[in-house]
Amino acid sequence: MQQTPAIETSGLIIGYLQKSKAPVILHDALQLHLFAGEMTGLLGLNGAGKSTLLRTICGFQPAINGTVYINGRLLSDYSHSELSRIIGVILTEQTNAGGMTVYELVSLGRQPYTGFFGVLKAEDKRIVAESIKAVGLTHMADRPVSELSDGERQKAMIAKVLAQQCPVIILDEPTAYLDVTSRIETMSLLRRLAVEQQKAILLSTHDLELAIQMCDCLWLLDQKRPMVCGAPEDLILNGAFKTIFDRKGIAFDSSTGKLSVEKSTFPITVEGDSITAYWVGNALMRNGFRPSCVNDPGMTSSNKSNGSIYCHHPQRISLFLPDTDEIKTGNVAELMDVLRHYSVPS
Repeated sequence: MQQTPAIETSGLIIGYLQKSKAPVILHDALQLHLFAGEMTGLLGLNGAGKSTLLRTICGFQPAINGTVYINGRLLSDYSHSELSRIIGVILTEQTNAGGMTVYELVSLGRQPYTGFFGVLKAEDKRIVAESIKAVGLTHMADRPVSELSDGERQKAMIAKVLAQQCPVIILDEPTAYLDVTSRIETMSLLRRLAVEQQKAILLSTHDLELAIQMCDCLWLLDQKRPMVCGAPEDLILNGAFKTIFDRKGIAFDSSTGKLSVEKSTFPITVEGDSITAYWVGNALMRNGFRPSCVNDPGMTSSNKSNGSIYCHHPQRISLFLPDTDEIKTGNVAELMDVLRHYSVPS
């Protein structure tokens, strides 16, 4: 039996309405699906329309045309009160919670159920406590939000949305202000909540590597092209990432899932221990070489004669250059030092 999408769009046109002027259209004919139990990432360069799309789906701004369905029902048919129980939203701006504690902040998530006076009943308190526990902040429940790190503060905001008991959670760049460890923790937490609590999670992000690693589906937005959707691996293999993110001097590497500075196209084959070979490839790209596998279809016999590297283990890396015997190096830095003094073929 086919699952009903938590959010579905049909012929959606997004952009900006202008008084006495034609609307500014950013994207049209958007056919999108967001499912429970999945985390979907929205990627695109600045100005591509990511925030506009999120605001339109949430009902914060009107669509220029087309329809948005929430659980099979038109978005326009929902009252504000009903939507607050279905869609939880976390925006990019950093939280200014004044002197509130974590518990008090998360308790605000019960507002759609407690009414104007916000009196928590026993069931509300249980849900707040469970939401705080789900993000790992039970030991900080009584701590002022102002004393939290950026990562802890983002977890508190996620707990607040969990307290709303919304089946759909939408986040606009949830890792924007976080350090690398907190970015990974936040994305891992959201991924876990999608699976374990069957939430439909949609987030915009600039972190390509984490999005590729964590998301079930990606929506790729570009100012000049139609939106592309699919599993991260399919979008890499069919060239969608390269089409959208390649720029002059910057290239998307489909073998690593990373954007890198494009320097020389001089190829050099890398074999052997997989972990060592991966990081040797990383160093090669940084130094203007293009690492390739021996069976890379783009490699010709003349390219292979340019040189090759065999990675026995991190402390033994062999370099083979034209007209030279094996050059043994003891680590990646030593290998790069040898290559820097090698004349790259034109």
